Formats: sequence, C-alpha cells, structure tokens
Amino acid sequence: MSRDTILNSIRRGLKRGPLPADQKAMLDSRLMAHPTHIIPARSRLPRPQQVALFIANLEKEFATAARVPDADSVPAAVADYLAAQNLPARFAMAPHPMLAAMPWDRFPMLSFEARRGQGSDQASLQHGFAGIAETGTLMLPSAPERPTSLNLLPDAAMVVLRASDIVGAYEEAWAKLRATNQDALTGGFMPRNVMLVTGPSRSADIEQTLELGAHGPRNLHVIIVDDDPAAIPDALA
Repeated sequence: MSRDTILNSIRRGLKRGPLPADQKAMLDSRLMAHPTHIIPARSRLPRPQQVALFIANLEKEFATAARVPDADSVPAAVADYLAAQNLPARFAMAPHPMLAAMPWDRFPMLSFEARRGQGSDQASLQHGFAGIAETGTLMLPSAPERPTSLNLLPDAAMVVLRASDIVGAYEEAWAKLRATNQDALTGGFMPRNVMLVTGPSRSADIEQTLELGAHGPRNLHVIIVDDDPAAIPDALA
C-alpha cells in the first residue's frame, strides 16, 4: 500500500478533501528544510572531548569501549574482548565492506560468518553508522550490510565505530543519515529500520530490579577506530 493511498484513506475517514495548494506547499517546504532543534550545550565540545563524552556516557549505561589506532587493529581487539568475557572465539559478523577488509587471517583462532544474526549466536560484530556523544548512543540503520538481527539476537554485541562517525547531538546523526543514505524505492533517506542503542538491553519492569539482556544483548562493547586525528587526545597521539 502506497503512502498516498494511506493518507487518502485517512482523509476520507476524517471527511477531509485534498489539502489546499498553499497548505501543501507549506508542509512540503517544512519537510524539505530539516530545521535544527535546540542542541544541548553539553555536546558542543572540541573533538577530543566529544569522543571522551561519548565513551563516558556509553560506560555510564553499562557498556564498555576500547580504542584502537586503525582498522587493522580491530581483530586483536575482538579476540581480546571475547577472551576477557570467556566467550568462544567465534561470532556472527555484519557483511560490511569495512569489516570484511580487516586482516582476520592474522588471527586464525577467530572463527566468524558474515551473515544475519541467529538465535544461537553468542556474539556478533556490527558496523556502527554513528555515535551520539550527548547520550552515548549508537545509531544503527538497517541495511543488507548491517543486519538488524545482529543488534538483537546475540548475547554479546560488539560494534566497530570510527571516531570520525561520532557526532555531538542527535540532529547531527540524522543529518548524516540524510546525507549518506537514499532508499532506491522511495528516494527518501529513511531505511526500513533505525535502531538507537544506548547500552545493553535492560529492564526494571519487575519489582524495579534491573535485569540486563531483557530484550536483546546482555553485553555491549564498542571498538572505536581512531581515524580522526582531530579527535585523538594528547595522551594517545
């Protein structure tokens, strides 16, 4: 069912005809303008502090983070994390070109399959589209190379995120998505699904007792690739 069919059905139910031309022009202009709303001052920081704020907020929400100097260092970071968590050295990996190009052959003890997530997966490796510093949130839009099931089914979720993809505020993450994503069917920027992930899955619905892994991964680990020289603090430079 098309968007126009749905909207026309709603108008008929409300006993309304088509929008007058001036109102339609006003709404179209509003949708095209993408005005920026109020952006919290806490995210308006120099790049090193912005990345540090992202990590601090991430860890505040029960997630963990590791910084590596380049993409070639990611396999070692994955091996270290799985060993530290006493997990098997195998995982499901998003079929993303950035992840596929990493030197996995240097770590023959690691075993992975590039595919969607399955209920039996204990660990996954996902590609992070953006990180939002103001809340320590990951933006994970669905795509063939970024299966949503990898965000939900495994018990331990690992995400590779480039420092250059960490932004200050939500508005900047949405602007990045609009600029880099276009749906072939509709011409719009929205994919089928966009997940905003802040820490591992958790719930306190029952007797206000916090339970991790309630609706998804029990553990979330973000591997940050320091590809942005402006974001590297002096201590790591």
